[in-house]
Amino acid sequence: MNIFNNKIVWITGASSGIGKEMAIKLENAGANIILSSRKKESLEELKKSLQNIEQHLVLSLDLEHSSNFDELAKEVVQKYGRIDYLFNNGGLSQRSNASETPLEVDRRIMEINYFGNIALTKAVLPYMQKQKSGHIVVISSIAGKFGFFLRSAYSASKHALQGFYESLLLEEEGNNIKVTIAYPGKINTNISVNALNSSGDSHGKMDHNQETGMSAQECVEILLDAVKKEKKEILIGNKEIKAVTLKRFLPKLFWKVIRKQSAT
Repeated sequence: MNIFNNKIVWITGASSGIGKEMAIKLENAGANIILSSRKKESLEELKKSLQNIEQHLVLSLDLEHSSNFDELAKEVVQKYGRIDYLFNNGGLSQRSNASETPLEVDRRIMEINYFGNIALTKAVLPYMQKQKSGHIVVISSIAGKFGFFLRSAYSASKHALQGFYESLLLEEEGNNIKVTIAYPGKINTNISVNALNSSGDSHGKMDHNQETGMSAQECVEILLDAVKKEKKEILIGNKEIKAVTLKRFLPKLFWKVIRKQSAT
């Protein structure tokens, strides 16, 4: 049975990369999709490319400014009657040394990746509690498992998500609300292009790690399979994800290996 058929699915960061690919695959699976990001024009173009246009909703939002999230969640429920899945995919990466990064850049990354993320979850959660069902899917990063060069604020924000959502998972089990945390490694998206540098501007470059990474299509296939199986967490990527196991069981070797890896 296709578990996504006729379900109400809200995706942030839907205008490109992993989020866009999720929207395409979930629409093919029969879901009704709320497409969200800051880029309304890109979302409208994506909606027009989907088959059942009338079933979907473009709802632009900015994770850096979350004061209207309760109103947006209410709008979704008024239109569809429920929210079955929330894919918290939107976020922002970093390419700068900690010592060269002003605190305001750290705060901005944390505001978008952590506070904006959990603010939308808190806006949606009362509806899932009332309907006694729901599934929250969080797109973290392998940097949420260990720190890495040029990723201090980004890694910190992803570590924070793990603590929040593992706690939420336990608290909401009685309400039949599921949580899946995904930890992608090197995925071929524009995440490095849009990453912030020490000046708070876009990095503007496609890193070799992203250019040679797993395709967004394959990433999403693995992710959705994990969601179907209601897995609590899933590592997605190629050989780089082995570093998580290495850190756990052979930490001395992990630190020897990781310091030799390219930051970009």
